[in-house]
Amino acid sequence: MTDTNPQQQLANIAKAMKDIDFVMLNTHAQGGAIGARPMSNNREVDYDGDSYYFTWEDCRMVDDIKRDPKVGLSLQGKKSLLGAPGIFIAVEGSADIVRDKAELAKHWSKDLERWFEQGIDTEGLVMLHVRATRVAYWDGEDEGDFVVG
Repeated sequence: MTDTNPQQQLANIAKAMKDIDFVMLNTHAQGGAIGARPMSNNREVDYDGDSYYFTWEDCRMVDDIKRDPKVGLSLQGKKSLLGAPGIFIAVEGSADIVRDKAELAKHWSKDLERWFEQGIDTEGLVMLHVRATRVAYWDGEDEGDFVVG
């Protein structure tokens, strides 16, 4: 992935993310701590620097984002593009809390009904829209980081 073009690097990262479902979403918690929790991207990995995660509005993670929208995503994949045994990806970005049902519907997956039984009409449902500002990766043979946008 040694291409220096950020758009090509992002395209390569998207390919490496194809089999990664869960990420660790990190927020700045109250009192200066870092909060981390697993989130599913529902295999929505046509990655262009934007990630989407569904959650409940009344959770600590959303409270953290309301205070400070800067977030981090940590991903680990089983295979890299260069044949190494794995890839690690770190994303820095900013999160918005989305309540608009039309936007929720664009990213909804039937599998989400496991947690949100009424679909996008589930009371208290929100979507986090994470916009990447920087991406770093390591795959055992190559590493790099680049600014998104």
